[in-house]
Amino acid sequence: MIRKAGNGSFYCANRAMTSLEAIIDENMLASHHGYTPGHVTRGRSRYSHRHEHAHGERLVSNHRTKTGAHPRRLEMFAPVGFPLVSPGTPLLPLILKTLQENDLPLCNRDILVVTQKILSKSENRYVRLADVEASPRARELAAICNKDARMVEMVLRESDRIVRCTRDILIVRHRLGFVSANAGIDRSNIESGDTQILLLPENPDRSAAELRAGIHQSCGVDVGVLIIDSFGRPWRLGTCGVCIGSAGIVALNDYRGRTDLSRRRMEVTEVAQADEIAAAASILMGPSDQALPIVIVRGLDFGGTGRAADLIRPVEQDQFL
Repeated sequence: MIRKAGNGSFYCANRAMTSLEAIIDENMLASHHGYTPGHVTRGRSRYSHRHEHAHGERLVSNHRTKTGAHPRRLEMFAPVGFPLVSPGTPLLPLILKTLQENDLPLCNRDILVVTQKILSKSENRYVRLADVEASPRARELAAICNKDARMVEMVLRESDRIVRCTRDILIVRHRLGFVSANAGIDRSNIESGDTQILLLPENPDRSAAELRAGIHQSCGVDVGVLIIDSFGRPWRLGTCGVCIGSAGIVALNDYRGRTDLSRRRMEVTEVAQADEIAAAASILMGPSDQALPIVIVRGLDFGGTGRAADLIRPVEQDQFL
């Protein structure tokens, strides 16, 4: 059952934030009794044991099932009021200040999800197009894909392979291994206008590890950190949140060797846990005009350590490059 507050926003315990609660009863799923796939209801946060719908419907979230087990719960909070990030501004103080203003202290085993854009701004990954000289190769490709040759030049500098170049489309393999349009280079929400572009962070895994260490030093809590971006996907329309940097969390869960509900041994199942969290957090962050660049995920047993680099398929195994 997915539960989201009306309009995605609510006030609870003096907190102004956006919240998404997902409650999954694994016992009900296992027995297939009483489970309605895709069922959606609306209510408030878990902070009261009983919830009342705007139309008077009573909702109970903190309950035991008929089997006596508690439902599994996953909570997400998107704090409001995050300030604009100036080039070179340290990110951690802004994050901690915003959490404090939202009365949302970090807890052990929380996951902090951060958009790539504010990290890139903090790391001053801006490039002035006026300072870029396009190479002959960039001008050749620009004529094919109908893009600014200086922009194409920066895409080439950030990439190690061109995957596809056609009219209005330039897909490459980024030097970090991600396959995406324009090497993830961004021109939206750049305050200085069309004269600058914003590159992906230099090393998102390292940046995630530094944020995690800073949080532990400042707050004394052990959290996971994800850096996420939105990528398009082959064969499907629309963008989706994906993880490009990770620390303190298993990015790729390997289920090979375990058994399923039918006692069959799983031989190929690997789950991109970090990407799933990224996609869920992106729901709360919303479109780029919402100014909700961080999300706190609470209640997930994510265990272990890992990097976003663990999600990159080796070139020799990639059937489409």
